[in-house]
Amino acid sequence: MAFSRWLEHLPWVVELTGNAVQISIVWLFHFLGYFLVVGTTTIVDLRILGLAGKGQNLDKLAKQLFPWTWLGLLFVTVSGFLMFAGYAGQFFPAGVFWVKIGVFVVAIIFGVIVQRNVPRWSSMASIPSSAKAIALISIILWFGMILASVEVPAFIACI
Repeated sequence: MAFSRWLEHLPWVVELTGNAVQISIVWLFHFLGYFLVVGTTTIVDLRILGLAGKGQNLDKLAKQLFPWTWLGLLFVTVSGFLMFAGYAGQFFPAGVFWVKIGVFVVAIIFGVIVQRNVPRWSSMASIPSSAKAIALISIILWFGMILASVEVPAFIACI
């Protein structure tokens, strides 16, 4: 808790969170990042599941989308830290915040698994059931993370 209080009171954090325009820009990048990460990941996952982009080559589609996924992840991580810094004392003890972070990390791991295996899966005659299971779990994790994200501010407001 001492670290979170220290972080909250850093001059640049106080300035950022105290300025409506600046913090709004941070929130904008946070949402944009999530749209990029979840949107691009879901498109690739749905293609793996055979539910979207059936006419698209999986490897080509993934190569087009994954740079946007990583850019979104960068936006989410940096903006998320900035948002956390301003309210670290409230976020740190909140269990729902740590659930969100845990699901976020696991979702990233599944995203990396998908990204590393897409070239191999794309070259197969048909996409294996294990790949489809990974893609489905990936979608569930990302949407679970979104649901947990929605609960964080609601939980914090109750404190």
